[in-house]
Amino acid sequence: MIQEQIHKKILHNFDNIKSWFQEQKQGLNFPLYSSFDLRDSGFKVVPVDANIFPAGFNNICQTDKEHSVELLGAFLSSHYEKNQNILLITEEHTNNPYYWENVYTIYEMIQATGRKVITAIPDESLKTPMDVESVNGHKLKVYPATKTSQTIEVDGFTPDLIISNNDFSNSYQSWVEGLETPMTPPHKLGWHVRRKESFFEQYNHVSKQFCELIDINPFHFNIPTEVHQSFDVTSKDSLQTLAEHTDKFINHLKSEYEKHDIKAEPFAFIKNNAGTYGMGVLTAKSGQDVLDWNNRARTKMKAAKGGRGVSEVILQEGIPSILKAEDTTAEPAIYMLGCELAGGFLRTHHKKGPQENLNSPGAVFKRLCVADLEINVEGLPMENVYGWVAKLGFLAIAKEAQAAKVEFKGYRPGENGPC
Repeated sequence: MIQEQIHKKILHNFDNIKSWFQEQKQGLNFPLYSSFDLRDSGFKVVPVDANIFPAGFNNICQTDKEHSVELLGAFLSSHYEKNQNILLITEEHTNNPYYWENVYTIYEMIQATGRKVITAIPDESLKTPMDVESVNGHKLKVYPATKTSQTIEVDGFTPDLIISNNDFSNSYQSWVEGLETPMTPPHKLGWHVRRKESFFEQYNHVSKQFCELIDINPFHFNIPTEVHQSFDVTSKDSLQTLAEHTDKFINHLKSEYEKHDIKAEPFAFIKNNAGTYGMGVLTAKSGQDVLDWNNRARTKMKAAKGGRGVSEVILQEGIPSILKAEDTTAEPAIYMLGCELAGGFLRTHHKKGPQENLNSPGAVFKRLCVADLEINVEGLPMENVYGWVAKLGFLAIAKEAQAAKVEFKGYRPGENGPC
């Protein structure tokens, strides 16, 4: 399995990798947090999704949560001059108790750093505070975030810094217009602007450099991704064009597999280019699979989060998962605070196979602690390899933001912090 080979290469080149990583970070700005859904096929270990406004902090192990408080406090102190009053912005939906458990976890982490935090929604239609309850019975009061001139006021509270856990699938443009209060992650990294193709372009470039450094074939870290524009699931002509693109894409994968003596049958994930929460994701082994989409599949590719349509998709190499947790298909999710590993878990799904999207209703989360790496890297090949793939993803996000000229208002480069 390639995982063990990569692990040994990382250990052998560890000092060079750390120096290279430090060099790569120079001149970049970083969002507060990120998370990465990974796939391990036995011949590839790659990220298949990168989240800049991640939910799911409640699923990381307790040891990682405790360590994350330290990382969170160090990041805020290092990068923001004023950081004692925090406004935590959440998603608009109010009926998902699992999401509110995630919010409660972030809320508690911020409080544990000694800062004051208030939770709010950037929804101008919300006039009075609302009480929400998480799946574990934790209660939060969520306020309307009222725009006042160049800042936000919440129940008489004026924040020094806004931490967003709202991914801005809805742009809330009038709410952020003229806002001078720093926000992390920045509003312009939200899904109203961001595209998956940009991240994977940067990731493939960064991972190639990494592979050259540790002397391993970049094929094992590469995730071929192509954008398909002018997509309309209701148009036969559009589906025909996508089917032709899919055949061409899979034929290229076949030639790569033959070149590397891979016996697996290649397939593609077709994803909304601006999608999140695992929405708008289907698989195809040929263009005919696209033409054979039934009504349920077409409905899945019609609407995105926030009520937006799907006008662009990406075709991406399908990476089957060899991981199992109690005989159930699994994939790792790795969370980061700044450029430091903050936690992780294994996402499992007893109704899904190794070639299917596991980020769907019915997923169950199992323990995977990256804090163990601080104790013994050599004895933890899985965490070590997955941790470095996530760090490459983190670099790709920072470079993606730089290429898009995203402004990190109020952010200052830190000399002693996590980045």
